[in-house]
Amino acid sequence: MTGWHIAQMNVGVTVEAIDHPQLADFMNQLDAINALADEAPGFVWRLQSESGNATDIKPSDNPNFIVNMSVWSSVESLFDFVYKTAHRLVMARRREWFEKPITAYQVLWWVPAGHKPTVEEGLARLAKLQADGPTSEAFTFKARFPSPGKVGEPEDMQPAPYCVGWE
Repeated sequence: MTGWHIAQMNVGVTVEAIDHPQLADFMNQLDAINALADEAPGFVWRLQSESGNATDIKPSDNPNFIVNMSVWSSVESLFDFVYKTAHRLVMARRREWFEKPITAYQVLWWVPAGHKPTVEEGLARLAKLQADGPTSEAFTFKARFPSPGKVGEPEDMQPAPYCVGWE
């Protein structure tokens, strides 16, 4: 396989344990949203445990810290899924389920086609984004860098008109 895919990780701290009634609506929508992702144009892979999602993968001592990670064939296909499908309706309710982030909570980076990133890799990219701001190694939709080998300046994909939940 040749070429590049885009990996993404987003993290959050739930306001309660995932089995708490306050998170029931969030948990009840996971299967449908994951199925929507699995069938979306450009979808390649997503992190999941035997449960079919990633909410029981615990990379932190904080039991309410959860991760989500996926790989897509292009930044555009990921952007369209995140902001232009029913996924957006779930994001609109994130204040009900997640603490407001005080640091970076989403990161994008290029991976060779066929590579499935690890949680540790994603957390390292998130830490790099937090420490250095957007770079070609860790960036956001507001400062998208071209794939390796391509020349160009970071591009703002303008997620703000679509982004809901924290503003």
